[in-house]
Amino acid sequence: MFQDRQEACRYAREQGIEQVDFKIVNLFGGLHHITIQASSLNEALFDEGIGFDGSSIGYKAVESGDMVLIPDPTSAFLDPFWERPTLSFLCDVAEADTREPFVADPRSIARKAETVLTESGIADRSLWGPEFEFYVFDSVLYENDVHVSRYELDSSEAYWNAGRPDVPGGSRIPRHGGYHAIPPLDRLHDMRAEISRLLEERGIGVRYHHHEVGGPGQCEIEVDRDTLTRSGDAAMIVKYFTRMVASRLGKVATFMPKPLHGEAGNGLHFHQHLFKGDEPLFYDENGYGGLSKSALAYVAGMLDHGPALLALTNPSTNSFRRLVPGFEAPVNLFFSLANRSAAIRVPKYASKPQQKRIEFRPPDATCNPYLSMSAQLLAGLDGIRRELDPTAEGYGPFDQNVFQMTPEERSEIRPLPSSLKGALDALSEDQEFLTRDGVFTKELLESWILTKTIRDHEAILSRPTPYEIELYFDV
Repeated sequence: MFQDRQEACRYAREQGIEQVDFKIVNLFGGLHHITIQASSLNEALFDEGIGFDGSSIGYKAVESGDMVLIPDPTSAFLDPFWERPTLSFLCDVAEADTREPFVADPRSIARKAETVLTESGIADRSLWGPEFEFYVFDSVLYENDVHVSRYELDSSEAYWNAGRPDVPGGSRIPRHGGYHAIPPLDRLHDMRAEISRLLEERGIGVRYHHHEVGGPGQCEIEVDRDTLTRSGDAAMIVKYFTRMVASRLGKVATFMPKPLHGEAGNGLHFHQHLFKGDEPLFYDENGYGGLSKSALAYVAGMLDHGPALLALTNPSTNSFRRLVPGFEAPVNLFFSLANRSAAIRVPKYASKPQQKRIEFRPPDATCNPYLSMSAQLLAGLDGIRRELDPTAEGYGPFDQNVFQMTPEERSEIRPLPSSLKGALDALSEDQEFLTRDGVFTKELLESWILTKTIRDHEAILSRPTPYEIELYFDV
């Protein structure tokens, strides 16, 4: 919104801003905030920052928790959800004594990845286009204790409400029948339109929005392509705006990968391509799918590091409830033109040089978008540096539906990890492409693996589920 701190402070004075909100991202992608009176906003604050307890959001130990947040004036926006006029900033996390960027700050990691790209000489810019899938429910109930484990989700669009006179609305979207549904079946058009309007006002361009395959309230919003760090910012704002608009309407939105058994899951696909100046580096009219040799090497690098990547792009046990056959979610490491069962799809409609790109389809929104995109970029760059050939490495292209292959044919294709533990084990063995240039530290990755193993994998593995009660109670 602003070019510098002077412009930000002047705007706050002249436009009657009353509150200034500072938002920070924790290591695992959660958003936190702290608010000050606008009268306390001054130019020095952009150097000195605001102190906070880093231990409370998982950045530091309790005995050394002091940290500071440093607002980024270019990230500012008018927060449309507050009663009083409020100016919001996304912030970097810094050490309290030196004001040096914290090594595990997601925005700082994203900028390091962009610097590595520039210094590599391969390209000077990457552009990213996330696709956001989410469900909107009318109610969500859940309970977990020693003696109980249950959840219940409901949507007025859902086929299971077709026989209920107390749920108004007439016709319902059939199971798996929500793709591009039109009103009145699509009851969420106005909500998506409001989210899109607010995003456009924030400066985040929206390419389109529509109802997705999942009949009980699944939606998609795709935003314009931007640089890596700015796309990370956009991801945080899209999730925040979506949840807040849903809340205003008495609904709840979730980006959870697989909230419903037997329905389509929520992905966070990342379109990406490289440029050097104005030259698109991924285009060659004579290459497969219009891809250049560099693009193919980039693809090979991503697929070669695919198992380890998933520990950062799909870092939840629920991620792997989505990555199963039958729902257009990839389960194998290969690339293809226009094939939505591929881990990397080459969009067929993106045929012009400036448009030529690839789409990495496994990720979901349980990732930290800054870390996810940084890891994808570093994997692709490693493929270019090593001059990998995806075909020679066994990654395709495979232009048929792999789910219709024979088991023998499919066995020739390397699978994605089938569990969070499998992905974390792969990351334990394959880290050098992330740490080589100092973007990720070994300590950060080991902390990530340990936390995810204990908090996610082991905690969920040790809990009985309602379905297990149904299967085994009477054995």
